[in-house]
Amino acid sequence: MADAPSQDKRPQPDPAEDNAFFPSAYSLSQFTSPKSDLSGADYPAPYTGPKKILMIGADERYLLTDNGTFFSTGNHPVETLLPMYHLDKAGFAFDVATVSGNPVKFEFWAMPSQDEAVKGFFGKYRAQFKEPSKLADLIAKGLDDYAAIFIPGGHGALIGLPESADVKAVLEWAAKADRFVISLCHGPAAFLAVGDSDIYRGYRICAFPDALDAKTPEIGYMPGHLTWKFGERLQKLGVEIVNTDISGAVHQDRKLLTGDSPLAGNALGKLAAEALLKALGPR
Repeated sequence: MADAPSQDKRPQPDPAEDNAFFPSAYSLSQFTSPKSDLSGADYPAPYTGPKKILMIGADERYLLTDNGTFFSTGNHPVETLLPMYHLDKAGFAFDVATVSGNPVKFEFWAMPSQDEAVKGFFGKYRAQFKEPSKLADLIAKGLDDYAAIFIPGGHGALIGLPESADVKAVLEWAAKADRFVISLCHGPAAFLAVGDSDIYRGYRICAFPDALDAKTPEIGYMPGHLTWKFGERLQKLGVEIVNTDISGAVHQDRKLLTGDSPLAGNALGKLAAEALLKALGPR
């Protein structure tokens, strides 16, 4: 008989930092799973050309909340690995970068521990996750080799990316060069890096709703509330967020591909793989 889910809604201490916390046992029982919904990654005519995808990862783990506690975060494994898995199977290799050049931080507590395909794919890119490129170095070399930019979610995307001049430069390049940008959940917070630019004005996206973020401390997912609302700020820049809940929804607006949450990881991967293959062909 399976064990009953824990009812403990107290955030769990992260002993690596003062006053830092992982999600509660209850919230993990509700929002993580030992297996993902990875499926449908079958692309009989994969891309064989030279262009790659640039993944911009989170490089900071601790997010300060309104009550002085830290949320121990990073990139969500499902939001990162499922889209990458689909694109990899469709023939696209990745370069991994962070703003600092420090390792990508993951919410490893959300890794689907019994999903061998996902864990195996993490292993394929482990070396790059641990020793990514520094984003500024790639910008200096030129970005023309990339067909798309991928910014995964997890609350780690709220730290540093929205203020980064390098993220701004990459997104401005992608818009000018007519490249795809792929993101989900909290990843679209990085779009704030473009500032008052009109790059995304009038675009419609999926993202994690601010209203749901405000409720997560009630079940101990976060130890406190966020100090700002990324969706609200995106809307002030003229971006329309089309979802008010999370259901696994994805959306394509021109070459901007987005998803609402970890529930959208598989669908966004499939959407992105099919869109890139349609645009670029097998070669």
